[in-house]
Amino acid sequence: MSPEAYTLLRHLHRLCAVLSIVGFGARWLGVMAGQAWTQRRLTKSLPHVIDTVLLLSALAMAFGAAISPADAPWLLTKIVLLLVYIGLGMVALRPARPAAQRVLAGVAALAVFGHIVAVAITKQPLGLLG
Repeated sequence: MSPEAYTLLRHLHRLCAVLSIVGFGARWLGVMAGQAWTQRRLTKSLPHVIDTVLLLSALAMAFGAAISPADAPWLLTKIVLLLVYIGLGMVALRPARPAAQRVLAGVAALAVFGHIVAVAITKQPLGLLG
């Protein structure tokens, strides 16, 4: 992969990461406030498109740089944390859950996302704690 292509993928990945977390935060706050817009089709579908592009750009960068999760503990950490983030996000965005549970899950999801970013920057599984 050319350096230009990798740089383009990295910028796309970062843009999608920002859109993903801003979208999650807005939707979570909307769900907590009982806003009807959070249940609309576009509001529920657009995050899947953004997150798919986010994941595909990550896979393309890893493939292009010949990085395997088996050889890069930081990458494996990001993958595991992504699954945790998705699970917490599902709980945080489910209006049927108790409000306290949604608050806790939302805050935890934001913290996990922050740790994913820290791992990406430091290339250390412990992120800023390493």
